[in-house]
Amino acid sequence: MLRGLAGVVPAATITAVVNTGDDVVLHGLHVSPDLDTVVYTLGGANDEERGWGLAGETWTAMEALERYGGQAWFRLGDRDLATHLFRTQRLAEQATLSEVTAEVAAAWSVGVRLLPMSDDRVETRITVAGPAPGTSVEIGFQEWFVGHRHALAVERVRFEGAADARPAPGVLEAVAGADRVVICPSNPIVSIGPILAVPGVSEAVQARRDDVVAVSPIVAGAALRGPADRLLRDLGHESSVVGVARLYAPLASSLVIDEADAALAGAVEAEGMRCVVARTVMRGPAEASALAGAVLGV
Repeated sequence: MLRGLAGVVPAATITAVVNTGDDVVLHGLHVSPDLDTVVYTLGGANDEERGWGLAGETWTAMEALERYGGQAWFRLGDRDLATHLFRTQRLAEQATLSEVTAEVAAAWSVGVRLLPMSDDRVETRITVAGPAPGTSVEIGFQEWFVGHRHALAVERVRFEGAADARPAPGVLEAVAGADRVVICPSNPIVSIGPILAVPGVSEAVQARRDDVVAVSPIVAGAALRGPADRLLRDLGHESSVVGVARLYAPLASSLVIDEADAALAGAVEAEGMRCVVARTVMRGPAEASALAGAVLGV
C-alpha cells in the first residue's frame, strides 16, 4: 500500500505510522519486525516471496546458533542482523526509537517519513488455551505468530504498556495535518490495534474521521496473508468486510472493499461508512498504484 501511495504522490509527502507492538528482544537485540519490513520494502530489498526479511539473504549465523542448541525459531538473516545490531547499539546510546528509525530509513534511501507509533515499550500479548483443560496462558506475539505459526486459537489480545505510552514525536501532528489519513489493509487487531491503543492516537484519528479512509484486509471473507480472518472470528468479530466496517466505523468515514465483496456494499454502508468498491488485491506495482489512486480519490 505504501509503495502504491509513493507511486502516485511524492514519497516525501507521506508519513507512515508503524506498529511496534510486535517488537521483541532476541539474543539481546531489539528487533522491530514491522518497521524493518516497511524499510526493506520501500528500499526495494524486501524478500517478496517470504514477505519479510531481505531478498538474497543468507543464514550462516542462525545455522551456527542451531549447532549450539540456541533459539533459532525466529529466523534472523545475516544481513538483517546488522539492522538489529545497529538499532540495539543506538538505543543503548540513549537514542530514541524514532531517531534510530529515521537513521535506518535514510540508510536505505526511504523517501517516506517513518514513525514508530511510540518510543515507549508496548508489547502485544496473546492469551491462548493452556496445556490443561479449562486453563489459559499468555504468550508474546512473536511466540504465537512465529513460534506456533499462529495456529493456536486466541482468547484475548492486550497491549502491555500501552496505557502509559506516549505517541512518538510527530505522530499526532501527522494525523492532524494530513490531507488524507489511510488505515492500510493490515490486521485490524494486532497491526492497527496497537497503534490505536497508544493514548491520543485513536482520538486524533476520530477527530479527522471525515478524511479517514480504511482499506479492508479481508477479501471474500478471508485474509490474503496472515491470520486476520481467524483472529477476528476467535475474538467474536465477523470475518467479512462488514465486520471490518463495524470495527472502523468510529474512526473512518469510508471503507474500500474488493470487487469480490461488491454485493456487501450496502451492508457496509448500513454500518455508517461510505463504501468504495475497487480492486484491492495488489499483485504488483500497477495494482498498488491503482488502489492508492482510488483511496486518495475518495
